[in-house]
Amino acid sequence: MNKNKILENFKSIIYAGIIALIIRSFLFQPFYIPSSSMEPNLLVGDRLFVSKYSYGYSRHSLPFSPKIFNKRYFNTNASRGDIVVFKTPADNRTDYIKRLIGLPGDIIQIINGDLFLNNKIIKRKKINLKESINCGARKIKPNEYNAYEETLPNGNKYIAVYDSVSTMINTDKYIVPSKHYFFMGDNRDCSKDSRFLSSVGYVSSENLVGKARIIFLSNDKTKGNIFKFWKWNSSIRAERFLKTINE
Repeated sequence: MNKNKILENFKSIIYAGIIALIIRSFLFQPFYIPSSSMEPNLLVGDRLFVSKYSYGYSRHSLPFSPKIFNKRYFNTNASRGDIVVFKTPADNRTDYIKRLIGLPGDIIQIINGDLFLNNKIIKRKKINLKESINCGARKIKPNEYNAYEETLPNGNKYIAVYDSVSTMINTDKYIVPSKHYFFMGDNRDCSKDSRFLSSVGYVSSENLVGKARIIFLSNDKTKGNIFKFWKWNSSIRAERFLKTINE
């Protein structure tokens, strides 16, 4: 292979890397769901695309979150009910994915197991699910949790589940600061989220990475590693292929 051929191949690799970086930073980025905090809506093993342009761009839009600027550009406000990937305030590095419940200035509180937003109870309708849900290594059977279709004031609906032995029956009031958001996992008693002020708490608008859009692949790792193609017939969740989110 002559030097010109080597140089051309090297250029092609560089160009491909630049294109991939642009797509990842400004358009779409793939994410993997590692925990059960968003069940039953997002499952461990879901792989999804997040749109990076939905809320504008900050330093967290770029790989490794370089400290080259400290504000958002082309900012668009997030909406209640969005499923959002964000960097945790604790280290500005770890990616979390949760549902946006509270906007700047909102008051959130749980009273007797009911969720209140700005002193008004969130409307919810009890539903029956047939599937067990997970909480780490623990599997919770349908008769051991309560499932509801909750409706936020803007009309966004989603399914939330509460363990029959709830860990948060009553809370203090959470008052969301300016330019911050309040997030909760749909698996309410198995989620570290904004209710835990010391570890997550209120999330700055600068920390928003993007909006979850579509599941492009889902694999149940308890039935086989995704690289074990001979087990795909049992491990791949075909029904979740190209499943839209937040639509």
